[in-house]
Amino acid sequence: MKSAVDVSLRVIIIAIFATLVVCVSWQVVSRYVFGTPSVLTDEIARFLFMWLALIGGAYTFGARRHLAIDLLTDSLKGRAKLASEASILTVVAVFAAIVMVWGGSTLVARTLASGQVTPALRISMGWVYGAIPFSGAVIVYYCALFFAEIARGRLPGAEGEVDLPLE
Repeated sequence: MKSAVDVSLRVIIIAIFATLVVCVSWQVVSRYVFGTPSVLTDEIARFLFMWLALIGGAYTFGARRHLAIDLLTDSLKGRAKLASEASILTVVAVFAAIVMVWGGSTLVARTLASGQVTPALRISMGWVYGAIPFSGAVIVYYCALFFAEIARGRLPGAEGEVDLPLE
């Protein structure tokens, strides 16, 4: 199941990035060649970048390739290392669940209810903010998978790496 989520996120990230490149390229061409900057592509690029950053962060977390200060965790062995990993995952899961999923969903619901729309595209800002709870839910999903690995006495490994059991 994790590989299906990983592949889906990769496809979404690649599609967003490709669209972002096209939008920014058109913005440059329309501004410097035609002399009239495209307002639509500017707004699309801004909102796609937010989606790209949040979904990319969730994907990176799931691949265990995120930035981490792991001096303490790397110095630990056995159960102490598992406990440290579990503590860190707990903090991440609680933040993602409360701030990103619950808070983000509340933000999306309030924005949709208020009828706030983007200036150029005239789409609801709720769709733009939807990246927050979506990414939070993905992070919570990955945390659950990593907790399951820890419960089996194994450290969750980075994508492509072998995670050896702890003795």
